[in-house]
Amino acid sequence: MIHPADIREWRNRDVIDPEGRKIGALEGVYVDTTTDAPSVATVRTGLPTRQRLVFVPVDEATVGPGYVRVAYTKGQVRKAPSIGTDGVLPAAREEEIFKHYDRPYEPGADRGRRLARR
Repeated sequence: MIHPADIREWRNRDVIDPEGRKIGALEGVYVDTTTDAPSVATVRTGLPTRQRLVFVPVDEATVGPGYVRVAYTKGQVRKAPSIGTDGVLPAAREEEIFKHYDRPYEPGADRGRRLARR
């Protein structure tokens, strides 16, 4: 399990799938606004001149020396919803991420934003 206090240490670590294949580099972490626990991460993928940030849940992720292992395959993560490297996740697209990974989605407090970047 990943602890919220470790979030800053994760940045730029390799993100790998269950088989150890590198997906990309961890860029940022979004926490669930109802629990303040890490929920999804953005992973920098693509060629150096054409990078994007894809989203992947981290609730089942584990941290090792120099990497974060997620519970999803490289192919599934690469097809996940994405934003540009300097983009921001619009609240209206949050549900899209959860649906991609077949996870239940409920908006945050007062039916507002569920995810907040830390």
